[in-house]
Amino acid sequence: MSSAYHNDQKARQESAAALARLLADTYTLYLKTQGFHWNVTGPRFYDLHKLFEEQYTALAAANDEIAERIRALGAKAPASYAEFKAFASIVEETGEPSSDEMLRQLLADNRSAVRTAQRVVETAEAGNDVGSADLATQRIRSHEKAAWMLEALLAR
Repeated sequence: MSSAYHNDQKARQESAAALARLLADTYTLYLKTQGFHWNVTGPRFYDLHKLFEEQYTALAAANDEIAERIRALGAKAPASYAEFKAFASIVEETGEPSSDEMLRQLLADNRSAVRTAQRVVETAEAGNDVGSADLATQRIRSHEKAAWMLEALLAR
């Protein structure tokens, strides 16, 4: 094996590892957003119920895209709650937060996902992995838009 191929393989593994952390954050945020969709109450129920549905639906598609990119790099995509918990920077919610607390958590979580995606971009660019950098850049835009919408709902 030539050293150029070895370095390429190492770069692919590093990108896949960074993407695994992004997948874990995305999946955890998906699960949390869907749970908030199911459990939101209060005077803004309908609007938040619909917003959370839009966001978790988009996250479900992102989960698939990220996992498929990991596979395209030749790595195993994490696919268990244990793996997601080990890799994620986003934490689950098991209580019954108020609708405003749901918004605050999802805002913080989307910002956290932006940071995770930025690390993917940095790792991928260092390894000349344009495909993973592009995917992560798209995720940054999506999470920034979600954060903007969530923050607007908290403004009073």
